Amino acid sequence: MPWGKWQKEITVSKFCRGGVSPFVSTRVAVLASGGGTNLQALIDAQHRGALGGGIIAGVIASNPEAYALTRAAHAGIPAAVVSRKDYDSRERFTEAIIQELHGFRADLVVLAGFNFILSPVFAETYRHRVLNVHPALIPAFCGKGFYGMKVHEAVLASGVKLTGATVHIADEVCDGGPIILQKAIPVLPDDTPETLQRRVMEQCEWDLLPKATALFCAGKIRIVENRTVIT
Repeated sequence: MPWGKWQKEITVSKFCRGGVSPFVSTRVAVLASGGGTNLQALIDAQHRGALGGGIIAGVIASNPEAYALTRAAHAGIPAAVVSRKDYDSRERFTEAIIQELHGFRADLVVLAGFNFILSPVFAETYRHRVLNVHPALIPAFCGKGFYGMKVHEAVLASGVKLTGATVHIADEVCDGGPIILQKAIPVLPDDTPETLQRRVMEQCEWDLLPKATALFCAGKIRIVENRTVIT
């Protein structure tokens, strides 16, 4: 029986390998596909001592040309490439990702601009130990087909006056899972998808993702009836 069925209230960090204490760092692995700006926000937070006791143990890129690999190298963080095109199925790609995560001994996985939906075994293996940042205010503009610039194009086409970003615990449902933090900004009359994307990243994503990661690493996130409670 899945453990989520028999315990309605969970302190997420208790299920990290080795637990979380003032003397044991939470090992964070970051999955990225492109420029790695959210990875950089995490690296900067680690340098400030603002990851709640967590350390970035490794970076996995789905693209060998991803600049996230350069950022990892500059920070002295081990990195690996698991290219989607090298695998004939989503299942085998997922297995390769999980193998690398095991190699990094990851307690927490952060999806930071990772462009692929992995098979359900990934969410099961790292149940309640995966964070995702989405460039909109979930449940708006999320789910299948809403990624990258497509999100901001849809926001502008809708005429909404506010947008932002969401950090949530990822599960089998695309952009599903309990929400941890959200932040909103106004949509400006002269916004383009490009200017909106930039402001959402700078003002929302780069702020929220390190904060949510720190909360997890410090053991301050509980899940109660599929909602997060921050203590």
